[in-house]
Amino acid sequence: MPPDARHRGKQPPVDRGGREVIFEFIPIGASMKVTVVDVATGMEVSIIGPSGAAQTELENVAVRKLRYMLEKKEEGKDEPPPDPGPGKGGIIV
Repeated sequence: MPPDARHRGKQPPVDRGGREVIFEFIPIGASMKVTVVDVATGMEVSIIGPSGAAQTELENVAVRKLRYMLEKKEEGKDEPPPDPGPGKGGIIV
């Protein structure tokens, strides 16, 4: 099986600013979906950009979003989870 088919756009981990991350690129029409995963935490974020954009630019945007989400998660650690209140959070079948 060729490497492209086996990895479907995934690349080996890359060190970005002290964090090891994995990128995945999936073309969707005239757009490119870029998913980046932080190896240490497993946090995953995605962005969608134009397929004609430079790969490094798409990577930079995705990494900035990942850093933002990691910082947001760290800030919220001291806060208790919100109370869903009565009648919320159920599943209707």
